[in-house]
Amino acid sequence: MNIVIITGASSGIGREFVRRMDRSFDSIDQFWLVARSRDKLTELADGMRHKSRIFAIDVTSNMQLERLETAVKKSNAKVRMLINCAGYGIMGAFAEQNRKSETGMIRLNCEALTNITHRMIPYMRRGSRIIQLASSAAFMPQTDFAVYAASKAYVLRFSQALGEELRERGIYVTSVCPGPVDTPFFDIAEQTGRTLAIKKYTMVQPDKVVEKALRDSLHRRTMSVYSLPIKGVEVLAKIVPHHLALKCMQKMKI
Repeated sequence: MNIVIITGASSGIGREFVRRMDRSFDSIDQFWLVARSRDKLTELADGMRHKSRIFAIDVTSNMQLERLETAVKKSNAKVRMLINCAGYGIMGAFAEQNRKSETGMIRLNCEALTNITHRMIPYMRRGSRIIQLASSAAFMPQTDFAVYAASKAYVLRFSQALGEELRERGIYVTSVCPGPVDTPFFDIAEQTGRTLAIKKYTMVQPDKVVEKALRDSLHRRTMSVYSLPIKGVEVLAKIVPHHLALKCMQKMKI
């Protein structure tokens, strides 16, 4: 049985991956939808044409990820794609934030992603693919977004190295690095701070990001960056010294 596993499937970019792939991936037998909200996952699954299986779990729990891995093993399933979209961000000065929320970002964005990826690789075969949701925030450090940007830098670098390690096995890894996307992400992120106004001008729709991500994954590209402005940010991050970029961000807040 060929399956796709999508974490963070209940909303935002994760949900968009489910909807788009459900329409076009006929070689998949089942979609396994992973998120904490059973109600949202059930509503999503009810509208799908593919068979699906719901895992209403917290991916930061090692015990609950054990349940997911056991289900894969017992089903004798082949993981054709693993798409890790679970994550969140918190804006605002680091020293003023809730410690649990800040460390929780690291647990979800980094540790959980690493854990589930390591668990699923043994059930992949040649031609399987991994999509990791990073962010354009991974390109450079960001004030008032310090932990989130650092966590996404981890996702990007981890994915690049992992992709090279798995290449000989025929398993391909793509890290997706969008800028601001019109999803509920900012409902959480802006509870304690505000993003720079200029970022809102680069806001894009999730379907466009997902469409390009799937295309780039199909072509075995290591990174997927949607929109010219964000591609420009990627180039600038390689040219401009990061300490100067950080000073500019601080001045833009004044």
